[in-house]
Amino acid sequence: MDHIDHILIVDDDREIRDLVSGYLKKNGLRVTVAADGRQMRSFLEADRVDLVVLDVMMPGDDGLVLCRELRAGRHKATPVLMLTARTDETDRIVGLEMGADDYLAKPFAARELLARIKAVLRRTRMLPPNLTVTEVGQLLTFGDWQLDTTARHLLDKEGTVVALSGAEYRLLRVFLDHPQRVLSRDQLLNLTQGREAELFERSIDLLVSRVRQRLRDDAREPGYIKTVRSEGYVLAMPVEITTARQ
Repeated sequence: MDHIDHILIVDDDREIRDLVSGYLKKNGLRVTVAADGRQMRSFLEADRVDLVVLDVMMPGDDGLVLCRELRAGRHKATPVLMLTARTDETDRIVGLEMGADDYLAKPFAARELLARIKAVLRRTRMLPPNLTVTEVGQLLTFGDWQLDTTARHLLDKEGTVVALSGAEYRLLRVFLDHPQRVLSRDQLLNLTQGREAELFERSIDLLVSRVRQRLRDDAREPGYIKTVRSEGYVLAMPVEITTARQ
């Protein structure tokens, strides 16, 4: 039996919930709705979904808080598409940094939302079968560093915590899951749950630069993430995986 994608809509506006859920159902998707973070958590405790449509402006925990919560828990790999009435570019970027996979401003056409949902799902399923992701609860050791996949931060050899943004964490995680393997910019975009091309095509280079800074890597002669001319980037270090202490 073919899989039917299950979409969770989290929005405090009942009219939007009804409109969007009705349209998505007519187009062959399975839909569950939630009015706030409490209802979202209650549902996700018992079930999984293929994608979450998450409103930013909600009473109580707003969409940015809920997105960050999803990225830190067992639903970290679930794609998130954020809705907002805000038009501020900074707010949009903050949402993406929190781990959102796409961002749609209100008012919007239901047809456009459906197209974006399909695009996000397609991107997240573009992983080649031999590319895998380590589980939460593991420590990834490479060189003088460890990445804690539960706390989502770096630890240097003295045990000092180095904080990472959401985008930095996702990029470093991709390199650590595929050490000593050249990854193209297109692969890095897809593996980090690729964003809109005009926003992130060159931002991969900027993110690599930021991650190198976190690793205190020499920009001219990097020892960790090396540039492979005309091909992409490679993590030059082997990676050891251990289970994090509870």
